Amino acid sequence: MRDNSADLRHIFLNDIPLMDVRAPVEFAKGAFSQSRNLPLMNDAEREAVGTAYKQQGQQAAIELGHRLVSGATQQARIEAWVEFVQRQPEGYLYCFRGGLRSQITQQWLKDVAGIPYPRVLGGYKAMRTFLLDTVEDAAQSCELVLVGGLTGSGKTEVLVELHNSLDLEGHANHRGSSFGKRVSGQPAQIDFENALAVDILKKRHRGAEFLVLEDEGRAIGSRAVPLSLFRQMQAAPMVWLQDSVERRVERILKDYVIDLCAEFVAANGMEQGFNAFAERLRQSLASNLKRLGGERYQRLAAMMDDALAVQLTTGQVDAHRQWIEVLLNEYYDPMYAYQRDSKAKRIEFAGDHAAVRAYLQQRRRA
Repeated sequence: MRDNSADLRHIFLNDIPLMDVRAPVEFAKGAFSQSRNLPLMNDAEREAVGTAYKQQGQQAAIELGHRLVSGATQQARIEAWVEFVQRQPEGYLYCFRGGLRSQITQQWLKDVAGIPYPRVLGGYKAMRTFLLDTVEDAAQSCELVLVGGLTGSGKTEVLVELHNSLDLEGHANHRGSSFGKRVSGQPAQIDFENALAVDILKKRHRGAEFLVLEDEGRAIGSRAVPLSLFRQMQAAPMVWLQDSVERRVERILKDYVIDLCAEFVAANGMEQGFNAFAERLRQSLASNLKRLGGERYQRLAAMMDDALAVQLTTGQVDAHRQWIEVLLNEYYDPMYAYQRDSKAKRIEFAGDHAAVRAYLQQRRRA
């Protein structure tokens, strides 16, 4: 039998499969990308056992748990575990602290199915602490370089071409702006942080001398960049990505109109999907009403409605370029220009896509 493990670095670097025996409500709050939830107790059972523990003590809680998870219920759960361990013989199981629930799961697997299967010592809490420490250590000891640029300049495109980049928007499943919400929604905050930490761990393990990130605010949609990392980002050197208005308009048209509409249609069907896409686009513009001002908002909203009407009847998206270009010229570009001026002392290089990519590939740790 393989030993129980406390080698969390090995587990995360190698994406070792994990069987999470916590209740579904715990799993939903936060887990790991390689974990699958096969609980010892469901939410109602866990709640009943917790109440018994508070009112009657540990032994009464254990006895209740065994009564609740017995017979056909116990057999069904063991069968699910057996299927997992047969498919993932190199994996581990865990509960919250690596205690009673994971030990019971181990014992039942061995006694009923004859399968010895190791657990993660310290459980979810130890793994979560390890990943939080990973982010904290990177924030304190790893040099960061930010990629800045006007809206639509292709910052994410640069990031995905680098071996040492962290795609915060990718981990948050959000494109970052008020128009950036994706159809599939965002991960839980803890899942976002965990995935980011594993990414950092792997990049540093592969010898990255510094990490490249997009210049972001702390909030990416409804997810928050870990505070220690965000603080270091505020003082990090920057490169500035430059691109023409025409190419930026085309990039935004693709991301926020063509691709977003396709996501909605794929998820909801043609008619319902297009209507949901159009409503999302209108809501995104409306979220900027206060900053745009009433007159400009009404003008942009009318352009957007006209473009959506054309798209609905003909499938053509060309009319969307009008409101996109106005929004860039009158709103986003002046705002970003102000931000660029405020960060001018931190900008160590500026250029187009190819130049910025080459500079970052050749750059060494300062």
